[in-house]
Amino acid sequence: MYVKTTSRKTKSGTVRYLHLAHNTWDAVAGRSVPKLLYGFGREDQLDADAVRRLVGSLSKLLDPAAALAATVEANTELDFVESRPFGGAYLLDQLWQRLELPRIVTALGTRGRGRPRNVEATERALFALVANRALAPSSKLAAAEWVNHDVRIDGLDPIDDDTCYRAMDWPHQIREKLEQQVFDSAAHLLNLEVDLLFFDTTSTYFELEDADLPVARDEHGLPLPETGDGDGDGDGDGVSMGGFRTWGKSKDSRDDLPQIVIGMAVTRDGIPVRVWCWPGNTGDSALIRQVKDEMRDWTLSKIVWVADRGFASAANRRYLRSGDHHYTSVRSSAPTRPRSRPRSRGRAATRTSRTTCGSRK
Repeated sequence: MYVKTTSRKTKSGTVRYLHLAHNTWDAVAGRSVPKLLYGFGREDQLDADAVRRLVGSLSKLLDPAAALAATVEANTELDFVESRPFGGAYLLDQLWQRLELPRIVTALGTRGRGRPRNVEATERALFALVANRALAPSSKLAAAEWVNHDVRIDGLDPIDDDTCYRAMDWPHQIREKLEQQVFDSAAHLLNLEVDLLFFDTTSTYFELEDADLPVARDEHGLPLPETGDGDGDGDGDGVSMGGFRTWGKSKDSRDDLPQIVIGMAVTRDGIPVRVWCWPGNTGDSALIRQVKDEMRDWTLSKIVWVADRGFASAANRRYLRSGDHHYTSVRSSAPTRPRSRPRSRGRAATRTSRTTCGSRK
């Protein structure tokens, strides 16, 4: 279909009329002839609002990019190139700026020795990965394709999957300073209350046939540097051999697959404070002490630690009371039975829970 123009001569001059038409085949004449479907009336008296409503109604039948391309084709001065969503990435970028993450990343990237790093490009790549995780979660290879073709991010040139991997490797090297500064910025912006911290762990498994090769690790599960003879055994207390993705007690009931252990401390409102990762065979009992030690330099106020019974050993309770800190934990007591009457057949023993609190006087 198309708009057909016809002319008619009158005493006052030539008048042009507009029609919606399409061509049909005339078998008798052996040629296509125009068939008028609708008349818009005189061109100088055209109801522009009615035409806009018609165009808007027809545009709903197309996706936004196709509708825009069809509109631009009528104007020979413009060439339609592409159309990308912008709103979601723009909103996240504004939050990113409010948290002062560009300043933090740039400051950390300009310190130290070695080859100079393009911190501005790295910061934009890191934001792109965060935006991809929020808007269209995918692999790093797919994330690069998403950035290059499906979204508009200010200040970011086309990237590949190698750029994404390099951007992730660098924050791991500055993890401690980066985590603390990001939390300080979020705490200031959101006015967070950090007098009460909840901590717990979980596990996540990997679809692998074999676990990682064992290497020497310290008491916190971190790999130790290789010794002079290259065997990487390490010496000292608390040293053990193990892989990072390895077998352990799975909280997903998948003990047959290698896993890692993830811990998180959050505020009373559920805002993450810090995240930890340990080898998959790490037990919960001693982790709370490491977490408390590593949070010591974060200049937080008096803290009440909240944990479940997996962390409520006597040694942990004593440790949590040190440094003017307090704790609250929930643990199960031994099975009990009613004293007022004897236990009848079929009556199961009951298990009660109790809350244990501690503080240093």
